[in-house]
Amino acid sequence: MREVQALLFDLDNTLMDRDQTFRSFSTKFVSDFLGHLSKEQAARVVEDMIVRDADGYRDKDGFFAELSEVLPWDKALTAAEIRDYYDETYLAHGAMMKHAVQTLEYCRDRGYPLGLVTNGSTDIQYGKIDLLGLRGYFRTIVISGEVGISKPDPRIYQLALDRLGSTAEQTLFIGDHPVNDIRGAAESGMDTIWLKRNHPWDESLNVKPIAIIQELDELRGIL
Repeated sequence: MREVQALLFDLDNTLMDRDQTFRSFSTKFVSDFLGHLSKEQAARVVEDMIVRDADGYRDKDGFFAELSEVLPWDKALTAAEIRDYYDETYLAHGAMMKHAVQTLEYCRDRGYPLGLVTNGSTDIQYGKIDLLGLRGYFRTIVISGEVGISKPDPRIYQLALDRLGSTAEQTLFIGDHPVNDIRGAAESGMDTIWLKRNHPWDESLNVKPIAIIQELDELRGIL
């Protein structure tokens, strides 16, 4: 590993536990709108919603339209009504990833400039960041919906590096997605660490992380 002088992090399922967040949201959604189901039926619907959501990588409007059609409603909601409910309530379910705060404090206290690069809508992503109290840790936050560039486009990483005041050779990227985080950052010239979550490694990728971790606190030993 090259000498690290700055760090860039992904948000969803890296610093925010999106799995727990979406499960909590789905459980409340089913409770609010499918209360006629038995406990076992409700649990199956929650699991079905999680599968259909595809870890958040589906188009939201398409996802909500599908839920409107397939869920075992007593009184069906439209896709627009599901969207409104999501926009109003989702952020309240936000959960921090295990060891995230301790890891960020460790890095900050050792003088590393920190940045955040995330795909998503500006309002939702900033809402997550502020709900979890993350904003103060970062010198720069780059959100795809705000800048009009999405990971793994190399321009979004370069924008973050420019704002961070660091070079790719000096910066380590930590994220969970093999393509959007690891390939994208590696092809931009950064060393990477893969936080292994839901996405299996794609052996066709022409890059490798310098390390694979199961929990964020393992980053301390690497640094």
